[in-house]
Amino acid sequence: MSDALHAETIKITSGNGDQIEAYSARSLDETPRGGVVVIHHLPGYDSQTKEIARTFAANGYNAVVPNLYWRQAPGASPDDAAATARAQGGIPDEQLVSDVAGAADYLKGLANSNGKVGTIGYCSGGRQSFLAAVSLPIDAAVDCYGAFVTGTLPEGFPLKVTTLVDRTPNLSCPLLGLFGNEDAHPSPAEVDELEAALQANGKAYEFHRYDNAGHAFFSVNRPAYRPEAANDGWERIFAFYGKHLAS
Repeated sequence: MSDALHAETIKITSGNGDQIEAYSARSLDETPRGGVVVIHHLPGYDSQTKEIARTFAANGYNAVVPNLYWRQAPGASPDDAAATARAQGGIPDEQLVSDVAGAADYLKGLANSNGKVGTIGYCSGGRQSFLAAVSLPIDAAVDCYGAFVTGTLPEGFPLKVTTLVDRTPNLSCPLLGLFGNEDAHPSPAEVDELEAALQANGKAYEFHRYDNAGHAFFSVNRPAYRPEAANDGWERIFAFYGKHLAS
């Protein structure tokens, strides 16, 4: 299997027919492989998220990052686009599902696709990865410390989101969850709530919780970065996708 990659900004067709910007990182090898929809965090469609896509491509997966803020702020910097999206209450859940559906269709349409697609998201993207998995027929989902899948939203919370735990019966695929025990959202108690819902509904899942790690422990450009937890998390992710997305 070749390690040659091609990465570029492209346009994809969302599930609702809109053309949106996306970042594609894919292998030039013709060996059939699974695809990963990388859902960016609240700070936006940034260089760190694009690097994650290239990491998946370098490890045998096609990957695409839909720019969730394209409609709200086309062509804006990640910081400006994120500020615009936050001011509007965030991305509507229906829009997210459409954009992930379009990204999944793009991956399945690649010549070297094996037809399997997973999702992964961090922070708000973790919640959205779970949202995609209870809304679409996908093959594997990874939730990296997704806030407000469970729990209660703080009073005056600026984003127009709801919790999703009541939709657990609709989960379409195995779920991998990676969480920091020092996180406030999701707190350990909120992770417990999600785990109980998964167990009650007989869903396949795998959770890993890290001491001395809080929110955003994967973020290499932030003080919250915890190398030990992040490195173990990457190993868990590749093992999980190897099981559920490999040919």
